[in-house]
Amino acid sequence: MRLDELRSPAGARHRRKRVGRGHGSGHVKTSGRGQKGQKARTGASIPAHFEGGQTRFATRMPYLGGFKNPFRKEYIVVNLSDLKVFEAGEQVNTETLAAHGLIRASHTKGMLKVLGNGKVNHALNVTAHKVSESARAAIEQAGGSVTLIAMRETVKTRRSGKEAPKY
Repeated sequence: MRLDELRSPAGARHRRKRVGRGHGSGHVKTSGRGQKGQKARTGASIPAHFEGGQTRFATRMPYLGGFKNPFRKEYIVVNLSDLKVFEAGEQVNTETLAAHGLIRASHTKGMLKVLGNGKVNHALNVTAHKVSESARAAIEQAGGSVTLIAMRETVKTRRSGKEAPKY
């Protein structure tokens, strides 16, 4: 086979459609554009994102999930029933929880909250940002201690006169 013998397969190449060139062309009056409407006009090109005047999807996207509070505080929640893996007198904080596989290592910088679901039979030294009343009572009844980590507080602003949010 030589280069001058190469041919494209049958049906691969088409003749250019010449519209509006008489009755014999098969595309007379409207030239295949149908009757009236935006796409029948000269220079009609509608962008892919256009939805006929309805607010387009890309613009609606931020509304779909509802209100997102930028000041929301995410806590890593641990129940008393999860603390059975600790020995008596052991320290409980985000680092030791991650070491025992109760939380992910990437969550050690987050805020820890201990809830009172379950029982504790031995003394533990718990250090957390928040502890529920029932959890505190159960830990102290077992002979353990609860230490709260100080939360960041912003001072009242002179300009607004309102109490600043507490984190």
